[in-house]
Amino acid sequence: MKKTIKDLIKSVLISIGVAMTIFCIVGIVYDVSYGGHFELSDYSFTKMVIGCVVIGLGFGVPSIIYNNDNLPRPIQTVIHMSIGLGVYTITAYAVGWMKGLSGSKGILVLLGAFIVAFLIWYGFMRYYRKEAEILNQRVQMMKK
Repeated sequence: MKKTIKDLIKSVLISIGVAMTIFCIVGIVYDVSYGGHFELSDYSFTKMVIGCVVIGLGFGVPSIIYNNDNLPRPIQTVIHMSIGLGVYTITAYAVGWMKGLSGSKGILVLLGAFIVAFLIWYGFMRYYRKEAEILNQRVQMMKK
């Protein structure tokens, strides 16, 4: 139980960090694209930062599903991504990231966010798979 809580806290902190990094990069892109005249009012920035933390939690907390060995990996991934992307979509609309985006523009923005989420997931999956291979090799070496 203690390890599960430790893993959960680590996952939440990493996911909030990734969400904040993406938030900052996107903010820089918007600032540059608006020629340095990117203005926020009515606590928009605060709302966006809180939304960013919520999205980090939305992806970090469900990652605990990977500790359940009874579920196949594809089902774990679908559960994790469904919750994370659901939280992202609701939060994006709530904080105003999707304001003024309708039709194809809104769909493209959501599609871009989904692609980024899956690329991040894929990167972590590859990292942990490689880590497991290294550990297995060490175990095999110790058996000899």
